[in-house]
Amino acid sequence: MKNYASFKIAIVAGLSLATIGMASSASAQMASGQVLANTCFSCHGPAGHSAGDMPTLAGKDGEAIKFLLEGYRSGNLKGTVMNRIAKGYSSEEIKALAGYFSSQAK
Repeated sequence: MKNYASFKIAIVAGLSLATIGMASSASAQMASGQVLANTCFSCHGPAGHSAGDMPTLAGKDGEAIKFLLEGYRSGNLKGTVMNRIAKGYSSEEIKALAGYFSSQAK
């Protein structure tokens, strides 16, 4: 019976570690600028190349993009929908988005 209890503890510990590993892997994927940018394309165009009145994000300075997103998130900058959208991003996600768009060709 003692061996069964040890085995059960080992299984639970192993599953817990596996779950933690999967969660950290998923959060790393979520912070990918390329993955997050998909939600921006409907307004700012594919890869950040706007064909309309929305600003083009591709090739813009990453620090400027980060500054704007943080300003929208905090409410210091006023926008139409960007204040609501930016509130959903963490600081890491904003950094990832800024890095992605600044790396795109103009």
